[in-house]
Amino acid sequence: MQWEATPFVAYARVEAAYPRLLATMRNYLAAAACLILGADAAVLATRDGTASCPGYKASNVKKHHGAVVSADLSLAGEACNVYGTDLDHLKLEIEYQTDSRVHVKISDAAEQVYQVPTSVLPRPNNTNADPARSHLEVSIKENPFSFKVTRRSNGEVLFDTSGHPLIFESQYLGLRTSLPDSPNLYGLGESTDSFRLQTDGYIRTLWSRDAYLTPEGTNLYSNHPIYFDHRGDKGTHGVFLLNSNGMDIKINKDANGQYLEYDTLGGVFDFYFLAGSTPKEVSVQYAETVGKAVMMPYWGFGFHTCRYGYRDIFEVAEVIANYSAADIPLETQWTDIDYMDLRKVFSLDPLRYPLHLVREVVSYLHSHDQHYIVMVDPAVAYSNYTAFNDGVQDGVFLTNSNGSVYQGVVWPGVAAFPDWFAPKTQDYWNEQFATFFDAEKGIDIDALWIDMNEASNFCTWPCSDPAAFARANGDPPNPPAVRLSAPRPIAGFGPAFQPNCVASVTFTVNASTYNSENIYVLGSSITLGEGDPQNAVLMSADNYPEWQITVQMPANATFSYEYLRKESDGSWISEKKNRTITTGDCNAGVQQVSDTITTASGPHKRSKSTQSLPMARSPVSRDNLQKRDSPMSGLPGRDLINPPYHINNTAGSLSNLTIRTDLTHSNGLKLYDTHNFYGSMMSAASRDAMLTRRPSERPLIITRSTYAGAGRQVGHWLGDNNADWDHYRWTIAELQEFAALYQIPMVGSDVCGFGGTTTDALCSRWIFVGAFSPFFRNHQNIDTLPHEFYRTPTIAAAARAAIDIRYRLLDYAYTALWKQTETGEPMITPMFFEYPLDSNTADLPYQFFWGPGLMAAPVTDENSTSVSVYLPKDTFYDFYSGSTVHGTGENVNLTNIGYDIMPLYYKGGSIIPQRISSANTTAQLRKQDFEIVIAPNANGKASGTLYLDDGESLEQPHTSEILFDYHNENFYMTGKFGYDAGEVAISQIRVLGDKGKNHTVDVKLTGDYHIHLG
Repeated sequence: MQWEATPFVAYARVEAAYPRLLATMRNYLAAAACLILGADAAVLATRDGTASCPGYKASNVKKHHGAVVSADLSLAGEACNVYGTDLDHLKLEIEYQTDSRVHVKISDAAEQVYQVPTSVLPRPNNTNADPARSHLEVSIKENPFSFKVTRRSNGEVLFDTSGHPLIFESQYLGLRTSLPDSPNLYGLGESTDSFRLQTDGYIRTLWSRDAYLTPEGTNLYSNHPIYFDHRGDKGTHGVFLLNSNGMDIKINKDANGQYLEYDTLGGVFDFYFLAGSTPKEVSVQYAETVGKAVMMPYWGFGFHTCRYGYRDIFEVAEVIANYSAADIPLETQWTDIDYMDLRKVFSLDPLRYPLHLVREVVSYLHSHDQHYIVMVDPAVAYSNYTAFNDGVQDGVFLTNSNGSVYQGVVWPGVAAFPDWFAPKTQDYWNEQFATFFDAEKGIDIDALWIDMNEASNFCTWPCSDPAAFARANGDPPNPPAVRLSAPRPIAGFGPAFQPNCVASVTFTVNASTYNSENIYVLGSSITLGEGDPQNAVLMSADNYPEWQITVQMPANATFSYEYLRKESDGSWISEKKNRTITTGDCNAGVQQVSDTITTASGPHKRSKSTQSLPMARSPVSRDNLQKRDSPMSGLPGRDLINPPYHINNTAGSLSNLTIRTDLTHSNGLKLYDTHNFYGSMMSAASRDAMLTRRPSERPLIITRSTYAGAGRQVGHWLGDNNADWDHYRWTIAELQEFAALYQIPMVGSDVCGFGGTTTDALCSRWIFVGAFSPFFRNHQNIDTLPHEFYRTPTIAAAARAAIDIRYRLLDYAYTALWKQTETGEPMITPMFFEYPLDSNTADLPYQFFWGPGLMAAPVTDENSTSVSVYLPKDTFYDFYSGSTVHGTGENVNLTNIGYDIMPLYYKGGSIIPQRISSANTTAQLRKQDFEIVIAPNANGKASGTLYLDDGESLEQPHTSEILFDYHNENFYMTGKFGYDAGEVAISQIRVLGDKGKNHTVDVKLTGDYHIHLG
């Protein structure tokens, strides 16, 4: 794009092309200003300001089997009230829940302070383990009170709050634990910061935020207050703080040594200490604490594609056909918010996505064993349509103190937000899904994508006039010009998706514009908006001061039209002059129309109302709030908008660019306390709604915002990343964090980058990382060059190669996911999980294990064809050649790595079940035979597992859990053989190594089997 010298001209041209991008930029500039204004407060909010606080002293200490289990805590001196009011009386509770998990909770004695509801995160079972048998020991000092957690086996101190006063105030909690020097810490996400956490002057902030381009050093979409502390041969442990309030977690050192400090805006200290002692054991113990991950459908491991900006259903169909023509397997086609009528959830654009054509595309996909998914956002347009009216009638939306429905601004403009605690919200959500996604009359989706659920609100704080903000920022944006037919033949689709007789007209108008002013064409043709400015067609300013657009129009017909100016406040300026055009024949080529606009800024505005929208009032009285099942709803008298302690929120104010935090849920809880799990509550409600649609099938739901325990219900994609090498590398680290640390294994990024322009080299490398992500989807923004995998030969070759490998290994990965859902043992693991005693693995963010037996080592340097791979002291086998590679605990430099390959190694001691060949869909893949790949360890032994089921049923009637074992050159297959795999058999057994060979067999998956392979 060539930029004009005049600044306002350049801005106008960008806004004409990318109105949403400019609105996003404006929001983030406003957020940055808020952050700068609050910077001094954030700097002051350090431990230095609280060192003189009195702390607490313990009394009434009670013990059980010699271990402290409870105590009363009282303020040990004059209150400091540094960021709120010190609470005089607290209580300490210690539960030895299992031999490897201890629960330590410090809360207010009166139980008025907010705590995370059990409906949001059910608490783990307490088996009342014998403290003497626990792997952990908790001891306390009474005055000043502190507590210490020690590993019983070696006396290693894991957590110690002594030397620093505990602070428990109405709007601030402060607690510090000492750490060993230069610790290996991981977790506390979501973040794009370093995988191994920084330990000097580092702050990790947990506060859900719509974080476009996921920048480093900022709070992102999700909140997982769990960290792993890896100490090599001294063991690994985990610390989980069950607290949903906004918080800063500071890792730093001072004269007294290394420390980690919690500074929260409220809640209680609700700690779960996980003994490990290996990293995998900590992961399993965390799964037992917050809930094991949910099993996903087999087809969910297929390749998915999407792009924000599909102009109509014709383009969606064309993408599907192009993947087929390029011989690139496509499992699932997704559609972003483009399908909605002016961005309203539970609505369909009748001109660009007419229901009968959408249903035809879905039927085509289903008939080809493919799937379809669309996006649903939480915000419901504040307008007169079914989804909003039903919500008001049922009292499901968040409300202001006067009972009126709270208004924010999101894609559809002014919007309301569901209150997930309201008694009728789940029924309302179920009904909207059942109606709109009805299999017989609606859009028969196969899975669900939920977004914007931090919750995002475009309107900058204090958002005193949402309607004016929406108008000024172009929400909802004008949709693209309507096309009357597909512009080209679309192979495989019916007559409705083939070119019809239409005229093509290029409108060109000469028009000078002011900052933020754009030119539209509006006419009587359906493709020019039929007189409705909301459907007027935005013109391109690429050749400013000429504005241009080419549209389809009915052939051989006469229409009126005019040019509109859209002002920065959302108002329209219409022309005095009436224009007409008579279109030519459909075979006449592109018809040219050149005009000069007759208006300038001034009178003759076709203005939208400057009045606020009519106030909708919830039928649920604020005086009759649903009662909680406990009194822990939060202390009164708190400043819920601007608390005294300022967390390091990148957006500045707590309420900036989100739902205002002083709103009250129907059960009396405050958004101030619940903000961080708003997205997880939407996830739970959406899973219920999907199960209501298809009660017997596993739902696949991918969400953006998550909280601890979200993996029990959904998967996660890593949000709106950028097409650059940093984001590519960050993807590799985040995969490991979500799968191994946070127990959300169905995770992946927008492959090749959502924002920005990708390159062949970047996209090809990213495709392979995507192929080794549980969730594998190509997605991008509306303002970028399309990068579907068939667009360039280099990218297409990488996609075919990567998907071929992924699909052949799909059952192996599916088995690993199943094992994680059963035991908590993660399907993706960092290197230090597999080699915890090798100190060199503590900081290897870009190598990981895909299942227990396959190591991936992606090329990570820009435009490079080489990579340095660390090989621990172990036996490995090259994935491609099968040759033996002896790890020596050193780095190996690999060179000449093509863009259609990624270094992969089988780990010695593994048996990997693979499909003998790939296929175009997972349904066809399930019909392929297996080969068994044996990678013997140094002792000539190996083992592995294969799990089989029907791939879809929520409750599996018949499953197979097949165990493989190899020793003394003998192969054994045993286990449970409940699933009927039909004609599928093991047709080859391959023993790796320099002297390895293939063995042709024909073994049905129906019972035990043994063969000597010598």
